[in-house]
Amino acid sequence: MMETGNVLQRLLEVEERAEALVKEAEQKRDQMVRKAQEDAGATEARFQGQVPEIHALWIGKAEERAAQAIAELARRYGEREQQLQQALQDRQDLAIKAAVAMLVEFGIKRQ
Repeated sequence: MMETGNVLQRLLEVEERAEALVKEAEQKRDQMVRKAQEDAGATEARFQGQVPEIHALWIGKAEERAAQAIAELARRYGEREQQLQQALQDRQDLAIKAAVAMLVEFGIKRQ
């Protein structure tokens, strides 16, 4: 009977140790969860702190691309304006020559 008492005592001791290990594991788990939550909160705070910088960076790039597009359109507009000015000048020259030719011809016929 004494042996049974020893076995029961050992079983109780093992159960107590197992409960202590479970409690310790639960505490460690809770600590890990809290740490992960803190880390996530810190990461979120850092990200939120960087949002204005990221926004400014994207705005800067968009403004740069817009300026490049405007410069390209202005260049094309200038080239087209020169082409139209040249075409206008050519047409004016032709019109003047035609008018002079008509006046000369009309003058010759009148004499």
